[in-house]
Amino acid sequence: MKVLVTGGAGYIGSHTTVELLEQGHEVVVIDNLSNSSHSVLDRIKEITGKSPSFFEFDLCDEEKVFNFFESEKNIDAIIHFAAFKAVGESVENPLKYYRNNLSSLVNILNATKNYPSLKSFVFSSSCTVYGQPDILPVTENSLVKPAESPYGYTKQVGEEILKSVSLQSNFPIISLRYFNPIGAHHSALIGELPNGIPNNLVPFITQTAIGKREILSVFGNNYNTPDGSCIRDFIHVVDLAKAHVVSIERSIKKQNKSNYEVFNIGTGVGYSVLQLINTFIETTGVKFNYKIVERRAGDVEKIYAETTLANTELGWKAELNLAQMLLSAWNWEKYLGKN
Repeated sequence: MKVLVTGGAGYIGSHTTVELLEQGHEVVVIDNLSNSSHSVLDRIKEITGKSPSFFEFDLCDEEKVFNFFESEKNIDAIIHFAAFKAVGESVENPLKYYRNNLSSLVNILNATKNYPSLKSFVFSSSCTVYGQPDILPVTENSLVKPAESPYGYTKQVGEEILKSVSLQSNFPIISLRYFNPIGAHHSALIGELPNGIPNNLVPFITQTAIGKREILSVFGNNYNTPDGSCIRDFIHVVDLAKAHVVSIERSIKKQNKSNYEVFNIGTGVGYSVLQLINTFIETTGVKFNYKIVERRAGDVEKIYAETTLANTELGWKAELNLAQMLLSAWNWEKYLGKN
């Protein structure tokens, strides 16, 4: 298949591009490199021996999006990652998130409305659509509650847009609600590398452990959890990437039960922030400084997935455990330290 991966130079996008190339698919990447680097594409080639086609532009530019689809023919599937994704930043700068995350999606859907070859569209959604759930684990039928952050709200609205479009579209749409992706490729050639100060937990841990950051802040220790810190369902980014490949294959093979489907992509196990920190220290043998600070606006107290639907319908299951996730992230950080 010929697969367009938007945000394909980013963290999850690059790992998915690797999985697609290794499965023999042709990949086209669009990325504005706002939170990634062109060097990622070189590392993708080093891992797979193949290079995706690459286009650098902003998907919020409607004219460029339309011109791209006019010139680039015969795309079979689209995996749409391109979005800003930091919960805290979205609280501080909501308009940045509303513009970027929603305009880019609408532009792509407008441009592909009558695109003849498209057979599959997979959307990068998030467990943040559930807000703070009343019952755990959350299933795909759990109540979608008011979002705790503008980022989460953009994912809720994105899903509603896609659900509406699916009623008229000639291609099936799948929204994957991921939980918390961490880790890096086993080659240690690609991983999570945000520009500037990390907003996500694990890159801040590894950067603190290697000495790039002085101290890690743990946001709150007075939540209603066993150790007082937030609980999340952490999933290895490679397991997550594989879920995207099987999702587009499901659509291409016409195995969809409806034109719009939703799947939780997680491990089904919740770990607290402090558990994750302790597992990192035990797995790597590296200690680092951290401190407890005030809660952060937009954070959900605890959430983890029920994954039975993805396991049975997609034939997909997360395989890597928390220690493997954290060790791969540490190996990636050490690789960056040498290069």
